[in-house]
Amino acid sequence: MKRREFVLILSAAVAAAVPLRAQQKAMPVVGALNVGSPPANLGDLLRGPIHQGMGEMGFVEGQNMKWENRWAEGHYDRLSALAADLVSRKVDLMIATDGTPTAIAAKNATSTIPIVFTGVGDPVGFGLVASLSRPGGNLTGLSDLNVELTPKQLELLCELAPQAAAIAVLVNPNNDMSERQVKAAEEAAQTKGVRLAVLKAGSEGEIEAAFAQLHTDALLVGGDALFISRRGQLVALAARHAVPAIYNRPGFVAAGGLMSYGDDPDTFNRQAGIYAGKILKGAKPADLPVQQPTTFKLVINLKTARALGLTIPPSILARADEVIE
Repeated sequence: MKRREFVLILSAAVAAAVPLRAQQKAMPVVGALNVGSPPANLGDLLRGPIHQGMGEMGFVEGQNMKWENRWAEGHYDRLSALAADLVSRKVDLMIATDGTPTAIAAKNATSTIPIVFTGVGDPVGFGLVASLSRPGGNLTGLSDLNVELTPKQLELLCELAPQAAAIAVLVNPNNDMSERQVKAAEEAAQTKGVRLAVLKAGSEGEIEAAFAQLHTDALLVGGDALFISRRGQLVALAARHAVPAIYNRPGFVAAGGLMSYGDDPDTFNRQAGIYAGKILKGAKPADLPVQQPTTFKLVINLKTARALGLTIPPSILARADEVIE
């Protein structure tokens, strides 16, 4: 073969390979912004509901997508820097877990990267989306009703402990939703004719300090990512102080807590994974409506009730979705 013919053939081969390489898109990278701490076992995370939802959409970690996790370890003031770090790594999509502060940090970090949030209270009021049905920007996701459920939680406490003259509500002052939850609790307490005490805790140490100030007949633990990550500590402190407590997640009751009432986080997190998969396939957050829970679970731990010397009223047992013996 002559040199000139060889050069022409080589040039043609290189030219044909260029568009082929262009069609081979690199694996998308999903950045997860979390308030809590990483699990001890990474496998638990990969088997979690968000990954299940993404799997249903055909996206599997290490096969056709990559996952970048950032953990604030309970420190809300770290969220902005962690969100900025994910943006600097040019992730294709961001999942803001654990509530309103995380979603706000993600939104402030980028107006172009798609964001799926979970557990956000009042996303319209905080300016995260234009409306629930038509979000309109680069954010969509799942909105909780923690504030709206607060009166029902307090009502359940009063029904369980009718002798209670005073109830405490524990909130995280670093959470943008805490003031609204306190207001809802105050209005509900006034309606029920009980006194309300407000306890605040924004860290592990402050949780211990808050319980040291606990002088009420019952306790309502507000919805907060820090509290969820410290559920073992909260349940142990409630047992030590022998105080009936209600929480917003079934995981507290599974850990030994008395009672919970709220939405099912696994169902919502799975839906967040499905939304993430849809966006990676080309859907726009602006066109995916923000979803809210329509069903709620009441879970009761009878062993804990007996340890507290409580008899669960039949009216509550009849409404329970799950009873732990």
